[in-house]
Amino acid sequence: MQARTLRGWGWVHKWSSLVCTLFILLLCLTGLPLIFSHEIEHLTGSEIAAPPMPEGTPHIALDRVAAEAVKAYPGLVPLYFFAEEDLPDLWYVKLDTRVDTDESESRLILSDARTGAVVDVPAFDEGFMSVMYRLHVDLYAGLPGKLFLGFMGLLLVVAIVSGVVLYAPFMRKLRFAEVRRERAPRTRWLDLHNLLGIVTLVWALAVGFTGVINTWADLIFKGWQAEQVAALQAGDTRVLLTADASDAPAADGSLQTAVDRVLAAAPGMAISMIAYPGTLRATPEHVAVILRGDTPLTSRLTQALLVDPASGEVLEASARPWYVTALQLSEPLHFGDYGGLPLKVLWALLDVLTLVVLGSGLYLWLKRGSTEVRG
Repeated sequence: MQARTLRGWGWVHKWSSLVCTLFILLLCLTGLPLIFSHEIEHLTGSEIAAPPMPEGTPHIALDRVAAEAVKAYPGLVPLYFFAEEDLPDLWYVKLDTRVDTDESESRLILSDARTGAVVDVPAFDEGFMSVMYRLHVDLYAGLPGKLFLGFMGLLLVVAIVSGVVLYAPFMRKLRFAEVRRERAPRTRWLDLHNLLGIVTLVWALAVGFTGVINTWADLIFKGWQAEQVAALQAGDTRVLLTADASDAPAADGSLQTAVDRVLAAAPGMAISMIAYPGTLRATPEHVAVILRGDTPLTSRLTQALLVDPASGEVLEASARPWYVTALQLSEPLHFGDYGGLPLKVLWALLDVLTLVVLGSGLYLWLKRGSTEVRG
C-alpha cells in the first residue's frame, strides 16, 4: 500500500511539475528584474522625481491641482488622485471624459502637489520593464492571462507539496544534502534537484502562493467595492466623524476639505487614493479615500473611508475583510519588498536557485529511463 501511495504521489508530482514548469520558468526569469525595479529605474535615469523646489514648500489644495490638470487637458474631468509613498510631492491624476466611464480610455498624468503643474505623462506600457511586468502579470492577456498564471501557480504549490512527500522516503538511503558525485549525471542532477528543492521550499511556497493571490486582485477588489456600496445603501455603516464635528474643518463641498475631514477621522494614516463621486471606486454621493498606515507593514494595509463633501460626514462602509488583507500583504512579500536591498538580493538568489530546480526537473524527465523521477 505504501509503494502504491508513493507511486500516486510520484504521478501527481511529475504531471503537476511538467504542466507548469515552462510558465514558472518564465515567471522566475521575468521576476528577477522586477525585484530590482526601483534600482533599475535609478540606474537608467528613468526614475520619476519631483521638480526641485525649496524644502518644505507647501502643497496647494487638491481642487487647484485638479483644475490645473483639466486646464492642461480640456474636455476631461478628474476621476482619481493616487499617492506614492516615495513621491510625497507628486500626485498621479487619472482623467476621463466623464466620471461614470469604464476607464478603458482614461489618461494618467503626474502633477506637482506644490504648484499643480503637469510634470509628466508616464508611459507605463513602454520599455523593457513594461514587457517584463506584462509577461509576469498577465502574458498580455488581461484578466484571463492573470487567472491562467494563477492556475499555474496552484500547480506549482501542488508540485512542491508532492515533492516534499516523496523526499522523506527517498532520502532515507542518503545523508542530508548528499550529492552522489561518483554516479551517473542523471543521478547527480537528481540529488541536486532534491537538495535545492528542500533549500528553497519555504520561499517557493510563499512566493508561489502569494503570486496566486495576486492574480485574483481585480476580482477581490471589485467584490470588496460592491460590498461597500451595498452596505452603504443598506445603511450598514459606521460613522467616524459627524457632520457637526467641531474638531475638523467645516464642510464646504471642496475635495480638499473632504479629504482633511477623513484625515481628522483617521489620525496616523496617509492618503493612498482619492476617488471622485460616481467613479468605479466610490459611490454617486461620496468621495472615497483609501488610507494606508505609516509603518513598513501597515503601509501595505489600506482602509477605505467615505465622506459626503456637502455634509462632511465620514463613514466606514465595511471593515477590510481578511481576504483583502491577505491580498494587500501578498504583493510586497511576493517581490521581497519589506526589507530593502538585502532582502531583494536574497529573493533574487532564491529565484535563481528555483530556476535550477525547475531546469533540473525538466532535464530529469527528458533523461528518464525505466526509473521515474522522485523528489
